[in-house]
Amino acid sequence: MVKAPGEAGEAVEELLSRVGTEPGPAVALEPEPPDGRVAVVTGGSSGIGRATVVAFARSGTHVAFNHLDAGKESRRAAEETREMLRETGVGVFARAADVRDPKEASAFIAEARDRLGGLHVLVNNAGIGRDRALWRMTDDEWRSVIDTNLSGAFYCTRAAAPYLRDQEFGKIVNVSSVHGLSSEFGLANYCSTKAGLIGFTRSAALELGPSNVNVNAVAPGYIRTTELTDRVPAEMLDRARERSVLGRLGDPQDVASVILFLCSEASRHITGAVIPVDGGYLI
Repeated sequence: MVKAPGEAGEAVEELLSRVGTEPGPAVALEPEPPDGRVAVVTGGSSGIGRATVVAFARSGTHVAFNHLDAGKESRRAAEETREMLRETGVGVFARAADVRDPKEASAFIAEARDRLGGLHVLVNNAGIGRDRALWRMTDDEWRSVIDTNLSGAFYCTRAAAPYLRDQEFGKIVNVSSVHGLSSEFGLANYCSTKAGLIGFTRSAALELGPSNVNVNAVAPGYIRTTELTDRVPAEMLDRARERSVLGRLGDPQDVASVILFLCSEASRHITGAVIPVDGGYLI
């Protein structure tokens, strides 16, 4: 039988009153240590990594980052990043560490936690590209990209997981790529790692979720960094701009902002997700 308008209104009011008084699930509040949260970012000396550590520091989060010691230029970039972070007044720990080596990765995570007094956030950002047609790709070009982009994320996550599980809180963000979702010529090694990171993100989210650890990924498109502009031909960058519905390349800060969101309590009910930061490149 159809209710009269007055009766329908009363029924809705009754329902809303019940919803407002019935107990809901408890909100899991993040633990706030006395000196603030600690974020570890791999590959933090330049590009997206640098933008991310600076954004964390400006928000009051203590930060640790590593860099691969590949010579004078890489050491200079790391020192420039340290100087930028010192201006924020937060705790900073940085050193050279090769995430391709499981022992080095584990030691870096443990030392960062000890130096800064905790570990709450891990951003697996370290990555390289060695582009070449697959029939010309060398064993070293294949292995170095796999070992850095995919195995490195696994080694660091494995090292951080016991700490995050023990405290029943943590945020992990893996930096994948639009090329983990859509391939291009000459990127067989890179695309394999970035697609693998998406699968790894979902598996880690499943396994760490019961310990209140969120694991997500970002998938940047073409982002203006020194490495990108040095490595990618200008005509390819022009095509990327044309393909983006926003008509532009992204900036490292565009990605860092999404990473900070995924590491905040505003995203506490998001896990196992992949968020493109691509200006509509994949549409």
